[in-house]
Amino acid sequence: MNAEIQLIQKQLVPDKRVAILNVLLKDTLKRPITVKGETNLPEGKKQVAQLLAAKGIQFVDSIRVFPEASLGDKVWGLVTLSVVNMRFEPREAAEMATQVLMGMPVKILEEKNGWYRIQSPDQYIGWADDAGITLKTEAEMKEWKQSKRFVFNETVGYALSAPKKNASHVSDLVLDDLFESISETKGFLQVRFPDGRTAFVKKNDCLSFQEWTSRTIDVQSIISVAKQLNGVPYLWGGTSCKATDCSGLTKTSYYSQGIILARDASQQVRYGQHPDFTDFRNLVSGDLLFFGGKRVTHVALYMGNGLYIHSSGFVHVNSLDPADQLYNDKLHKILIGSSRVLPSLDTDGIIQVKNHPWYSIIHQ
Repeated sequence: MNAEIQLIQKQLVPDKRVAILNVLLKDTLKRPITVKGETNLPEGKKQVAQLLAAKGIQFVDSIRVFPEASLGDKVWGLVTLSVVNMRFEPREAAEMATQVLMGMPVKILEEKNGWYRIQSPDQYIGWADDAGITLKTEAEMKEWKQSKRFVFNETVGYALSAPKKNASHVSDLVLDDLFESISETKGFLQVRFPDGRTAFVKKNDCLSFQEWTSRTIDVQSIISVAKQLNGVPYLWGGTSCKATDCSGLTKTSYYSQGIILARDASQQVRYGQHPDFTDFRNLVSGDLLFFGGKRVTHVALYMGNGLYIHSSGFVHVNSLDPADQLYNDKLHKILIGSSRVLPSLDTDGIIQVKNHPWYSIIHQ
């Protein structure tokens, strides 16, 4: 019976990084059987119950469905710090899974010992310290979506305590941090962070949410962001301008143009168009390049003319052209795929912020 349940789990959750369905039968020789587990997919629990009912098996349902009931109506959250780490377990020493940025909307699944299990806009699931997340109701999220929001448009910077250059710092900021604007004065926006703190940010360093999400997407701007991170150190799980892993670099570069990519390289390879990568003359600027063996383990952003930028040790440029001094033979030998993103906007794994219901009120 557990094998049949595992088949349901595999069908509904082919990627455990973006959904939860863990179900196990206990005391299978006794009746009624106890069914334990957890899921954020009500359909998964329903299918398990239907399977057992079809076999005439009495059972005790002990499957937890997220969000957990103790959260009440506060099942949404907004990130309150410039960058917040998500981990695979609810403890500081746990492996880092990814990062989320200030103002990112997240789903709250459960709370445990001062940690929230959350799901990010790219569907990735992990744990974040409650210091970095403020809880919201559905009504509060709707109000936030209708507020006057701005996005920080520099790689790094600061929010200040007063509208002047030498004012003390309230918070650091990184590219694409999102906050509400309260007013304007002396070339500064007075902004409110999701946790209620207020500060001042240079208006010229920001874009309105409307401008960020509605402008014509520019491939060269995507590449420019990646180039601005040249020399930034590699960090497993990093997806910000402070430090980044390989897929974090491609995510950050595309997110700057209001495009949300899947989190990991092994996920990003699944989506978009797949041009011939065996001759770099078939590639165009903005394509993603994938490296590995039996599975994808690394991704880079193609810049054109044989050049690509990637995070390996630190962010730097290499070349697909053997005649170029930047040619990396070791990497070239394990080039196994490519993806073209922009022709596939708003398809699986490639969604624009303006069309993401967590950020915007989408009228059907």
